[in-house]
Amino acid sequence: MAKMLKEGDAVPEVTLTGPGNAPVRLRDLLGDKVLVIYFYPRDDSPGCTVQACSLRDQYQDFTDAGADVVGISSDSADSHEKFVAKHRLPFRLLSDPDGAARKAFGVGTNFLGLLPGRVTFIADRTGTIRYAFDSQMQVRKHVSGALEVVRSLTGQGVAPARPA
Repeated sequence: MAKMLKEGDAVPEVTLTGPGNAPVRLRDLLGDKVLVIYFYPRDDSPGCTVQACSLRDQYQDFTDAGADVVGISSDSADSHEKFVAKHRLPFRLLSDPDGAARKAFGVGTNFLGLLPGRVTFIADRTGTIRYAFDSQMQVRKHVSGALEVVRSLTGQGVAPARPA
């Protein structure tokens, strides 16, 4: 496994599978907005559902601050579509079935290598990583930390979170 990307590294050239099995080149999502890229283990698992729903609940805050959000796991595009519909997720989930994106970003495994890692990256408009947070258990901190960084990158300052 490659070393995990850190602040100052560039978003790698990877193509994933998006909604409707359409190819999505991750670097094509850069330019207009700051990009929040979060890797998660599995659709509909307890921690992943909490993380996705926390992002959903604060999605307007992210977009107001000038960011887009994408989630990446090895689940199929069909699984993602069901997960998105079930939890009314307003952001894209991308499928990485062969683990190429996970490898390119250096996202490893946790819990004795049994569970894919949970890592959130934030890339600025130029594709430079400005934040990387790796924690399997602190799912809500992925969201609050990412929003704080997005606001600092876009000049939005830190504002109070929307009530849940």
